[in-house]
Parts: sequence; C-alpha cells; structure tokens
Amino acid sequence: MTSSQPYLLRALNEWIVDNGFTPQILVDSTHPDLNIPDAVRAGDKVVLNISPSAVRDLEIDNEYVSFVARFSGVSHAVLVPVEAVQAVYARENGQGMMFPEVDQEDSGESAESSDGESPSDTKKSGPRRGKPNLKVIK
Repeated sequence: MTSSQPYLLRALNEWIVDNGFTPQILVDSTHPDLNIPDAVRAGDKVVLNISPSAVRDLEIDNEYVSFVARFSGVSHAVLVPVEAVQAVYARENGQGMMFPEVDQEDSGESAESSDGESPSDTKKSGPRRGKPNLKVIK
C-alpha cells in the first residue's frame, strides 16, 4: 500500500498556508539521501521553512520534497526524502502533525510477510492491536 505521509504532508502544508501561517518541516538530517547545505546540519534534526515567501519551486511528490531556498544569502537546491520528514507544523502556533518513524527493518519484515506467508499464516498472527502512537505538538 502507498504511504499516506506525502498526502498528509501536502494537505497540512496547504492548510497551514491557507490560514496565513508559516509551514515548517522537521527533518532527520542523518538521512543519506537528504540534500541540504552542510552548514544547516546542526545535529540529527533540522527545521526547514517551506513557506511560499521563503522558497521557490516547492514540489511535494510521493518520494521527495524539493525546492530552492537561500541559506546565508546563497541559493541552494534542496531535496528532502519524504521518509526523512518527521513533522510538519505552523511556526506561529505549533499546530501540525508528527509522522511515525519508519524503521527499515520493520518495512523489510512486512514486505517479507506479505510475500512469504500463506493466508493461513497471516490468520494466526492477526492484525496488530494496541494503543495508537500519537504525540501532541505544541
């Protein structure tokens, strides 16, 4: 099944902009496919302003968030894998959404189970149950 994260990211970005706020994304700066200036990386997370007044040519597709932005007065092309985006929120009031962390081992296991197990094996394990893992962003 296709990930819902890029769809939610596009929708929340539009909602934040429509309400006159500044959309920001929290990004895992250790992701190997992340393309941002090295001077911006100040730890394992980085916050990027993706408002229309701060970036040009913003495109959020199912694989990447891409745009052109100025860092210290110099224009840079930025490429952020959607799976590296950990949250999208409005700078002014913090309203938005955190996304669950994608564990490469878990995604590999689920791919194996959908290909390698018979329907009777799936019935034994059943769907995962429990509390949803939601966090409040203020």
